[in-house]
Amino acid sequence: MVEHDHVEEIAQVLDGQATGRDSYVDASWRRCVEVYGMDPTSRVPAHIVTDSEFRTHREQADWMIGAARSSLQRLFRQVAGQNYVLLLTDAKGVCVDFFGDDRLVDELRGAGLYLGSNWSEDLAGTCGVGACIYTGEPVTVHQDDHFGSAHTGLSCTSAPIYDSLGQLAAVLDISLLRSPSPKSSQNLAMSLVTSAARRVEMANLMAASRREWVLRFSTSPEFLDVDPEAAVSLDGSGRVIGATHAATRMLSRGKGLIGEHIDSLLGLSVDDLPDLMRDRPTEERVVSLSDGGAVFGHAIAPQRPRRAQKDRSTPEKRAVGGVLATLAGSDPTMARLLAQAERLAPTHVPLLICGESGSGKTKLARAIHMASRRRGFVALDCAGAMPEQIEAALSAQPEPGTLLLRGVEDLRPEIVRALPALLDAHAHMRPIATSGHAPGALLSGETLPAALYHRLAGSVLELPPLRERQDLGWLIERLLGRRCGGEMRLTPSARSELMARDWPGNLRELGNVLDVACALAESTVIDLPDLPAAPRPREETLDLEAVLDACNWNMARTARRLGVNRSTILRRIRKEGLQAPQ
Repeated sequence: MVEHDHVEEIAQVLDGQATGRDSYVDASWRRCVEVYGMDPTSRVPAHIVTDSEFRTHREQADWMIGAARSSLQRLFRQVAGQNYVLLLTDAKGVCVDFFGDDRLVDELRGAGLYLGSNWSEDLAGTCGVGACIYTGEPVTVHQDDHFGSAHTGLSCTSAPIYDSLGQLAAVLDISLLRSPSPKSSQNLAMSLVTSAARRVEMANLMAASRREWVLRFSTSPEFLDVDPEAAVSLDGSGRVIGATHAATRMLSRGKGLIGEHIDSLLGLSVDDLPDLMRDRPTEERVVSLSDGGAVFGHAIAPQRPRRAQKDRSTPEKRAVGGVLATLAGSDPTMARLLAQAERLAPTHVPLLICGESGSGKTKLARAIHMASRRRGFVALDCAGAMPEQIEAALSAQPEPGTLLLRGVEDLRPEIVRALPALLDAHAHMRPIATSGHAPGALLSGETLPAALYHRLAGSVLELPPLRERQDLGWLIERLLGRRCGGEMRLTPSARSELMARDWPGNLRELGNVLDVACALAESTVIDLPDLPAAPRPREETLDLEAVLDACNWNMARTARRLGVNRSTILRRIRKEGLQAPQ
């Protein structure tokens, strides 16, 4: 359709005339003109949010990206080779995850089918994501269904993703840059995207309900245990505390499900749930609906005994268990980080662990792998790694596992180009990347392309350096016991010296210092002479007193001049017995 005809048809809709298009398209066109004041002839480019805005949207969507990642990977494999691109947007229309052909990246970016693009209707006009957000229903906006002339070549099919409380949480979109003219050509895309959205909702409900009863439904016994259509989660009294959107439609009778007792919705009570577990044939697990119909039910018992009162502690106060608990003592920053790592461990979210050299990035990655209960673990040093090495290592791991990429900032250009395809081809391996650079430096310095960075950094964990940790004393005692046996101990003066050091080498340096001290000590007691000397910053070889005089004994200015911490200057002053002039 030429632009003039498109404008004429929009004018007809505004005059109340029928066009034969879907009603949601007509309604959106009217909003574009009457509410947003848009001009269909203007070729407004895609709206891309700023880097800081994108980080905010991405962080807020972390939980949803984790729930959706497996379904997106499965869907992308289904449409491989057909030039489809998959977008996952948040409820505001901002794309927070993306799967597309690397050969089309520039063209997709130009069309706005990329990370950070905002497809809300008030910015993009009539489009799949915007119409889906507005209606709350699956839609296809095909070619000149789009309002703006910049997007009339696209075909976009979108489905909503609701959280377990019934609120719109995200939109899953499958789009084409070019497609056949008939809108019916996208019927398969509609079927695929709605099925994927349903699976994302199911995965989210299951992840959030490990300590609750879950009742899943299907109209067919064959798919009940493997791909159910709907599900609700229940508290101990049988009250609904979570539901997928399909369950709400199936059971709500025009009102919400949350807070309803299951026996008022179905022909069973909470005491009947054990009869619907896997030990009975699926065809015998029949559940009566209030309208006289019936479905097949699958009940899943709580994975742990229910507690009398829900744990309301904050993540930093909640106890971290398992192998992750061995990584820190009483340090608030580490407690928050490990609580986050514990929640992310069983998900499919790719992780980026940042921190200074020796701060424990690989140790944290291995602990997350162990907590995830995945089987295979492949660790690769990015410096010098070649594509065939990564391909061979991944091909040797047929079961779900973890791929650890150490020093991702050192990836060769050929690896950077090949890695997205390798990750897609081996989607059963969850990537965990480590870097000595800060997250912003990896992007701002163009160390990694944005597409690869966001493929690897589903969530970022930043390890604090040892000098900032409040559990240094605990770490010293723990490493001393591990490296030197249970008999060695530190004198108070030796312990004070270790506590006062800056530890530029972090945990690795601390471990080496304790190894040397244990070897030099002539008894089971480690004293000051047994400790290797601390490395001195190059600038401190200068006459400290002369630098202090030059800075008028201003500690902060002296520290900046020498490139060290203010506390280091104070320690050196005391050690050398220096005194400020009267």
